[in-house]
Amino acid sequence: MRTILAVIALCSAVAGAALAAEPSPELIAYGKALVEAGDCASCHTADPAKPFAGGKRIDTPFGAIFAPNLTPDRDTGIGAWRDADFVRAVRTGIAPDGSNYYPAFPYPYFTKMTKDDVLAIRAYLGTLAPVASRNKPPELRWPFGYRGLMRLWNAMYFKPGLFEPDQSKSAAWNRGGYLVTGLGHCGACHTPKNYFGADRNAQALSGNEVGGWFAPRLDGAVRTGLKSWSEEDITEYLQSGRNAKSHAGGPMAEVVVNSTAKMSDADVRAIAIYLKSLPSTRRETIVTPPDNAEMKAGQAVYAKLCIACHEADGSGAPRIYPPLPGNALLQSNNPSSTLRIILDGAHTVTTPRAPNTGEMPAYAKQLSDDEIAAVTNYIRNSWGNAGLLVTPAQVARARKREANGE
Repeated sequence: MRTILAVIALCSAVAGAALAAEPSPELIAYGKALVEAGDCASCHTADPAKPFAGGKRIDTPFGAIFAPNLTPDRDTGIGAWRDADFVRAVRTGIAPDGSNYYPAFPYPYFTKMTKDDVLAIRAYLGTLAPVASRNKPPELRWPFGYRGLMRLWNAMYFKPGLFEPDQSKSAAWNRGGYLVTGLGHCGACHTPKNYFGADRNAQALSGNEVGGWFAPRLDGAVRTGLKSWSEEDITEYLQSGRNAKSHAGGPMAEVVVNSTAKMSDADVRAIAIYLKSLPSTRRETIVTPPDNAEMKAGQAVYAKLCIACHEADGSGAPRIYPPLPGNALLQSNNPSSTLRIILDGAHTVTTPRAPNTGEMPAYAKQLSDDEIAAVTNYIRNSWGNAGLLVTPAQVARARKREANGE
């Protein structure tokens, strides 16, 4: 009888401990907010019907990798992982079996996260429906498929360590810094990379080409950065996908829908405060305007196809058709995003704060490479704008990339 009672007592204690270990609703909600701030769904969801089950193809300059399954499936997801496994994976890029992840998984940024925040994310992921979805092997060019090379890469470029608050700054500024340089991993797209795919830290957030688009400068550059944007402009853009100066397009539209539009007002404001404090990290290029013939050719195309929405003075209809004068992305040295929009067209992203839509038709079939180059040069160098000359050859390359689905 005593043995039976002892067993019952032991089972009760184990059950009680397990129950006590269950994450609280508050922790799960906080973890969900962190997952949204980190935009985890955009990479780890290939099938919307199976959120976080992985399988999405991520193209890199070195080939493709496939995002892994983050659901709590014990065989193909993270259900069998220990907390320590998850923390090590997120903050150091090392899988439970000791193999290295590739930095397309932004652990060089996530290393700045606190252990408590990482575990809150795990708590939320643990509430998802388990999905059996085996991780796909990468399709990388030789020799990048050898994961052992990542040890060398980490030794050269990975600097583990938490975000270090600046005691001379406000709590909001430090929160923004934590989100931008850590969880939000903004530099993964907006910071230029070296030959081996590592950040050029001296040029942090000064713009970078990603998948045929250009992620623009987020520093304080006057013409091509955020110097002319206020904290309110940045906040509105992140929350709604548009403001009086610009609209989100391409990969950034996805970030807004899946991440920043869902974040708390305080966190979005903190990001704006942090970004507005950043100086320009490199000089803007001195631009030589196109010749008169090029500007006249571009003006003719603009008058025929663009003026109805963007107006003769380029003012457009802010928050419906973006204005062109002073548009920082339009004046970027890299015209990839502008060319992509002209070739493919654009659809204004819709969010709860800005549900109305706007649309720009595609002109890939209607305009030649010369015409697209001319109108691009015209809008990049009118109304006080200044942008480097775009050539028909650049348009042809962008057209080819678009045709290949890059």
